[in-house]
Amino acid sequence: MKRFVLLGLALFSIISAVAQSARVYRSEFITYDKREDAVADKRDEIARYMDFEPVSVDVVDGAARYMQKFEIDATMNDYNLFFHVENHDSAYTLYINNQLVAEVDDPYTPADFMISRFLRQGVNEILMCMRRSYTPQLHEGVIQPEFKLFENSYLFAQRRLSVRDFNIILEPDSTRKFAQLKLDVIIANDFNFEETIQVGYDIYNPKGKLMDFSVNSLTVDGRSMDTLSFKPYIYHAYDFKWGDGQRPLYDVMLYIKRNGMLWEYIPLKVGFGKTEYRDGKFYRFDKVLTIQKKEHFNAMPDRQQTYKQIEQMKLRGYNTLCPDYPQPKWFYDMCDKAGMFVIDCANISSPTNSSSRAVGGTPANDPKLLDEYMQRVKAMYYRSRNHSCIIGFSLSGTVSGNGYNMYKAYQWLKSVEKRLPIFYDSAEGEWNTDSKL
Repeated sequence: MKRFVLLGLALFSIISAVAQSARVYRSEFITYDKREDAVADKRDEIARYMDFEPVSVDVVDGAARYMQKFEIDATMNDYNLFFHVENHDSAYTLYINNQLVAEVDDPYTPADFMISRFLRQGVNEILMCMRRSYTPQLHEGVIQPEFKLFENSYLFAQRRLSVRDFNIILEPDSTRKFAQLKLDVIIANDFNFEETIQVGYDIYNPKGKLMDFSVNSLTVDGRSMDTLSFKPYIYHAYDFKWGDGQRPLYDVMLYIKRNGMLWEYIPLKVGFGKTEYRDGKFYRFDKVLTIQKKEHFNAMPDRQQTYKQIEQMKLRGYNTLCPDYPQPKWFYDMCDKAGMFVIDCANISSPTNSSSRAVGGTPANDPKLLDEYMQRVKAMYYRSRNHSCIIGFSLSGTVSGNGYNMYKAYQWLKSVEKRLPIFYDSAEGEWNTDSKL
């Protein structure tokens, strides 16, 4: 049993019944204590990180149960604990210390939870009950390759005043001579009082030259979030165009500066370029981009083999991959590295009765399923939106009917995504698609 030295008294803050759900929809990232570890993705020396490697406990009513115990010490009480789950291969019910934390019906999409309020000083127990989905009709016919159970699932902590999320793009400036980095850093202050934070970044070009850096301060009210924006111009970027097989990536490092020291490094990579969609056509660098799609391309358990397959797709003339459901983060990283475009897809597949327009006749038009539809679409969008490879989003990879839930899913995506197109081939002439893939 590992001793987890964090959190303490912060766990016992009173949270009202209307507080946000434990599930967190954001970019997938962890923070590192040292820059060199962030660059190398070396997690062994992160003080507040632990792999989730539970033991099998028993099977109850057909649900396999897995448990992991860990210990919390009160010496550090200024942190939130996050739990990242992937490769679970089934729906699950999550309990912590016998408290219900979440019901997740999507068997394939990774999920993140902020679990601090369920913890206590001393020994804690995470219990995962792997069960049948309550909504199997939403992922009908979708099959994921067999990954190692809970591979790349983990717990890690961030200070209660920290980076909660970010938006990043490196795009041509208005003169089309330089690049402009647009980096919005979302800061969350979960203390009860106003706090000031210093947030910094630096950006290196693909040849390792430092192009810009800055450290700015932001004061955030207690129990609230605010955004710190950086918008520097990056020169000579047209020597490093990314996309459509071109691979150069800029290295961006986010970090927190506290008491003169740098903390919580978050490594990012970004390619130079901007994808636009107008009148049914993709544009990149103001030129029409011809899309050659490879449908149903999903990550395999072997990462090296997956990357080889991506490279082979390029050799065969494909420049865009269309997965059937959200992929592990490393898949999008590989596509960034390969200069391969991706149209991401929510884990929604409901071909049975898809032609019905009766209320409840197809899952897409059953209002009782709206929350599940929205969870799947949000989980897709927030995890992958900052990857340079992403050029669009799809509500489903199969014929899945149309109706109230798909209308709402499309409306929500359009409300948060102002640049990239949203596709739904089963719209069948209705308004909830930007075009047909």
